[in-house]
Amino acid sequence: MTEIADSDFHHAQRHIRLDTILRLRWLAVLGQLAAIFIVAQGLEFNVEIVPCVSIIALSAALNLGLQTAANPMQRLEPMQAAGLLALNIVELAGLLFFTGGLQNPFSFLFLAPVLISATALPARFTFGLGLLAVACASILFFYHAPLPWDADDPLVLPPVYLVGVWLSIALAIGVTSLYSFQVTEEARKLADALAATELVLTREQHLTQLDGLAAAAAHELGTPLATIFLISRELEKTVKDASIAADLKTLREQTQRCRDILSKITQLSSTGAPFDRMKLSELIEEVVAPHRDFGVEIKVRIAVAVAAEPVGSRNPAILYGIGNIVENAVDFARTTVEVNAWWNKDHIELVISDDGPGIPPDILNRIGEPYLSRRRPQDDGGSERRGLGLGVFIARTLLERTGAKVSFTNRTFPEHGAVVQITWPRQRFETIETLEETIG
Repeated sequence: MTEIADSDFHHAQRHIRLDTILRLRWLAVLGQLAAIFIVAQGLEFNVEIVPCVSIIALSAALNLGLQTAANPMQRLEPMQAAGLLALNIVELAGLLFFTGGLQNPFSFLFLAPVLISATALPARFTFGLGLLAVACASILFFYHAPLPWDADDPLVLPPVYLVGVWLSIALAIGVTSLYSFQVTEEARKLADALAATELVLTREQHLTQLDGLAAAAAHELGTPLATIFLISRELEKTVKDASIAADLKTLREQTQRCRDILSKITQLSSTGAPFDRMKLSELIEEVVAPHRDFGVEIKVRIAVAVAAEPVGSRNPAILYGIGNIVENAVDFARTTVEVNAWWNKDHIELVISDDGPGIPPDILNRIGEPYLSRRRPQDDGGSERRGLGLGVFIARTLLERTGAKVSFTNRTFPEHGAVVQITWPRQRFETIETLEETIG
């Protein structure tokens, strides 16, 4: 079976474009200017306009400098992106210092840079930005200019309320950042695993295309080789020079050898072509055969049914999916793996079971999630095997795309071992024709 390592897709480094950061910074500049204008002109509150506008002007100047000096479409390294987000936090803290500190309702904007980091940067940078935001909020709790307000009716907030504001900011940063990071991480893992699934299908398709190419080459070469064989045989009969006759005999024998090789290639290709029809029992035997020589007995049982045996396409997705499950069963079995098949006029059922330790209860309901794995204890050779990871996700995804329903259970006590049940609607199984249909 085709091997895909988890490390090929896991822990992929994430980057954020400079243009994305700049757009957010420009949005912040416009929002801050609008807020100052409304408070100073609309509400006619006394605002420290000069220091606030100076901070906003420095932010705008930095934006212009970055747009001029660098390509906005370039992807920033995580450290660079985290630095710009940290600068956003410091700039916001400066504005809040001159506008009331934590009394200012806009103090909750400390959340924004941390959330951006949680969705786009590694966890360590998000943790660092969260600490920076909480530190700035803590400083603003003690040191800040008065909140712009009506001088005739000053607003005085009790310290307990300000403590609550600080605590709510800290908790919001922690909880929402963790939630955003988990959701983004799961979505990324799922996307990577689906990419691995498509890669498996592409590799399987390339292999089947090579079969077709071999068959076509054998067919095309057959005619000229037959002509060479006939001419060399006729010349061998007419030539009287012994040395030339010996060379012609060698030519004829080698030509016949080439014809025999091409004949074998044609037979192999014809039995392995992707669109061949094959009975369910033949499909099971093709999947099981590569795993018979690993010290585990594989028992195949085909139930006797009134309905005729299902005949379907030699579909790479089905072959890979069932093969991966059989491979896992062989890996975890102690002595025996059973493959039982049953059908009627409406459904086809395939059950693969082993006598191994079974699926741990804590992950039984999560089987099929990408990168879900459980290490098996070391065997006598000292090697360590991994199961129930990306391979099972790929197998389940491929089988479900062919219309199958896949379920994972354990045998009923006192028996032990895992049981995988695969069920198709018979009509769907018998009408799967092309790999493209599976991919779609």
